Amino acid sequence: MDIALNFINNSNDANNSEIVIFQKNVATDFDELAVAWQVIRYCGQGDNHPFTFPMTMQVGASDSYGNYTPQLDAQNGQLFQMALTTSGDRLVPAGSGTSSKEVQVLNTLPKGAINASIYKSGKLLAVKTSIAPQQKAVFEFKPTIWIGVASQIVQGQVMNSAIISNINTELSLLGIASADIVLTGGGPGANSTPFAFNLENIVMC
Repeated sequence: MDIALNFINNSNDANNSEIVIFQKNVATDFDELAVAWQVIRYCGQGDNHPFTFPMTMQVGASDSYGNYTPQLDAQNGQLFQMALTTSGDRLVPAGSGTSSKEVQVLNTLPKGAINASIYKSGKLLAVKTSIAPQQKAVFEFKPTIWIGVASQIVQGQVMNSAIISNINTELSLLGIASADIVLTGGGPGANSTPFAFNLENIVMC
């Protein structure tokens, strides 16, 4: 089931700020840089921006020769491997991984590092780069999104740590069928309040 979300700008912001939405890969211990999955631009005061958050995801990989595999449907618990076949490098399902919460991508190529990527709605959600032969990329996501106000963000690109550290709103989508994400706050002068994102009009599954 996809989740129907609707961003509503009820803020006092007049700076044409961008709204960035992303997920964090929690399978790794260190804070890895997140990808700007969705960027909402030019959404004026009182405007709204509907979008869908799918529960499904896809996995893809690229090799050191600049080749990109097709995106394959992926579920938690699945293992994929990048393998050398008679027709070249291919990403293929390889049974179950070592964790039921993760999507795992193993580089079984005899040589050359690969990059592994996760997509939602055809947009890049997370990436692991420079996976050496016999190494594995692991992806795990909580049923939450991170959302914040930023500027000069490019959808599908890795964000720098300064931007990520400024974004501290995590919204749980667990059990939700649809909801509004309402932005308030902001504005000029001493009376402005911090930006705040809140889920409203929540419909549960």
